[in-house]
Amino acid sequence: MNRQQPRSCSDWVKRAKPIEGVERIEAWFHGKAYAMHRHDTYAIGRTLAGVQSFSYRRGQRNSLPGNTIVLHPDEAHDGQAGTDEGFQYRMIYVEPVLFQNVLGGRALPFLEGGLTTDPRLGVATATLLQNVSCMLEPLEQSDALADLANALAAVTGTLARRSKGDYSAARRARDYLHANCTRVVTLDELEVATGRDRWSLSHDFRTFYGTSPYRYLTMRRLDSVRHMLLAGKSLAYAAVTAGFADQSHMTRHFSKTFGLTPGRWLQVTGRIQRG
Repeated sequence: MNRQQPRSCSDWVKRAKPIEGVERIEAWFHGKAYAMHRHDTYAIGRTLAGVQSFSYRRGQRNSLPGNTIVLHPDEAHDGQAGTDEGFQYRMIYVEPVLFQNVLGGRALPFLEGGLTTDPRLGVATATLLQNVSCMLEPLEQSDALADLANALAAVTGTLARRSKGDYSAARRARDYLHANCTRVVTLDELEVATGRDRWSLSHDFRTFYGTSPYRYLTMRRLDSVRHMLLAGKSLAYAAVTAGFADQSHMTRHFSKTFGLTPGRWLQVTGRIQRG
């Protein structure tokens, strides 16, 4: 376990290079870290030092060093230090489709309360929650994700039987949205592309991917925005190129999704915006 950083240390976030739907970070914060927000990935992490406090499902959680955090897609949460000393943690953000590749159409595992000391999840997250300077090979990451998906299903009691929803239709909708994320996609289009009526499709999508079709579309745009900002593109350029109406439209969605403004996000990741 890393030693706790001195209080004079500025807030920071270190990011590993994303590999096939998984983002890995390590961070240190004093005071308020993130405003209430939600994203369409699982957020699974471990507190390394201090007390990591967050609001989740109408309750306040306090994670201590060694605890495992499992936040379900599209569940609102924030983040702050539980003491004056600040806190340090590692987190992975996993696209639900990667777990569905293992679960094969079962409902996504949901951990009530978002916080656990279960040793099965401690073991299953060990590879993915290594120091971000440790590079993971693609096959190593794939094996670790399979172990984690199965551990989550076991810990949460996810049933082995398949859900009653139409997994194939949800997967076709996801592929269609992914391919057309920089433009407006209508419900009529999705119905034609999937052969499923919009209400059933919306239910299926939430069951298997943890969010709504529109939220999924928005997140893919925000992923593009972050890549462009890290490459030094301006906020205005990134917003329009990714498919948002304008910069303010993008900024509203960015803040609601990540709990930080684009400028603050760039600051803590050690990058300075150009333009």
